[in-house]
Amino acid sequence: MSLAVLLAAVLVTAVTAQVQAQNGRRETLSLLYRAVVLVSAQVRPLLAADDTWRVFSLLRDTAQLIPGADADKARLAILSPDGTVFAASDPVKLETGRQVLGKAWDKQLLLPAIEVNQRKQLTLSDGSVVIIDPVQSVDGETLGFVFTEVEAAAFAPDWASLLRTALIGILLAVTLLVPIGWWVGKRMTRPVGRLVAVIERIGRDDPGLLRAEVPRTTDPELSRIGDAIEQLMGELDRRKSAEERALSAERLAAVGKMTAAVAHEINNPLAGMLTATQTLRLHGGTESIRLRTIDLLDRGLQQIRSTVAALLPQARIEDRPLEPGDLEDILTLVKATAEKQRVEIRLQVEVESALRVPSAPLRQVMLNLLLNALKVAGDDGTVSARLQADEMRVRFCISNSGPILSEERFKRTLAAESGKDPRGFGLWVCQELANHLRGRFELDTLETQHTRLLFEVPNREAPESQT
Repeated sequence: MSLAVLLAAVLVTAVTAQVQAQNGRRETLSLLYRAVVLVSAQVRPLLAADDTWRVFSLLRDTAQLIPGADADKARLAILSPDGTVFAASDPVKLETGRQVLGKAWDKQLLLPAIEVNQRKQLTLSDGSVVIIDPVQSVDGETLGFVFTEVEAAAFAPDWASLLRTALIGILLAVTLLVPIGWWVGKRMTRPVGRLVAVIERIGRDDPGLLRAEVPRTTDPELSRIGDAIEQLMGELDRRKSAEERALSAERLAAVGKMTAAVAHEINNPLAGMLTATQTLRLHGGTESIRLRTIDLLDRGLQQIRSTVAALLPQARIEDRPLEPGDLEDILTLVKATAEKQRVEIRLQVEVESALRVPSAPLRQVMLNLLLNALKVAGDDGTVSARLQADEMRVRFCISNSGPILSEERFKRTLAAESGKDPRGFGLWVCQELANHLRGRFELDTLETQHTRLLFEVPNREAPESQT
């Protein structure tokens, strides 16, 4: 507002100065007209008597009536009927006998004497004014002419005085209006500042407390802004309540999913271990079978222990590296299921380097994939399992002779097993373990004769053991 006041004062001053300059020029011309009329009336009898000296005396006495004459910015001359100088207030610039009318004056041609029968005013290119006024007798005869020239400088306003007046006006305006503007602006911006402070705290403080701090004002625009802020906080409050309800439901769903997944992962080795106990009960008399079965039970229990320990972040159970014999244990665990469905399992092991991956998650993956493959292969089907390892990676591939699984159905199955469908978690668990071990689990789309699933992880220690 201070800047607006200053600019307005400057603009008003500039306009005022322009108006005063125009009024000053008009006043100067009006004064000049009156002086010319006076000189014409006094010089008429002198021209009739052809009294040159008295004309000079008249010009000497009356020349000072012309604006700017005291500063040598104006001059007055009496011309004879033919347009030559009869007498002049400045004989140096207007010498006696000089032809004026009909000649060029300051690069502009003047009318000849015969054509000047009334007052003629000529404005020159530099702003100077020339007035030619005929002096006529009572019977209308032209006795001569009054020639008046006023330079442009005589019309110039007193800029110093105008500037002084303008500065005083600007100072008074700023002195009076700036405090008033500051007070008005402060009063206008105080509610806006409070609204901004409330907006900055949205999302951090309680909406109920913020709603009470929204300023009440009679200004319609600020009232609309305040109402919009209150509406926004109400929406945020309702959204927060909805998010809390959704988070609670999501937690319950996560607990249910985790419970189902744990039950699934524990039931798989338990089924094989129960089969092993039956084998021990029937053929426990043979020492080799007994020792092999006990080792199988021990590794199965260790796998269950590792699965349960995964739910406890504070529990750190050392897991041994995977061995090729672990695949044989998995085959023993699923042997009963395979024999029941009359499914042939073909095993292929190609290990070219030491295995440095943990055994528990890999045993879990191999067991899940074998059980899923047996289920899909159906009666009298075949299942092929292949374990490969080199210095860079460990890969487990499994294929079956059942219906071919499309990529779209494979993705739908993973989505269903992610927790929305409680019927199974085998493939979803494999995908989660692949992500955890920074590997991949996918459907081999290059295989067109059978459904083949690939589980591949880097041949290195588990992420939890790396420091």
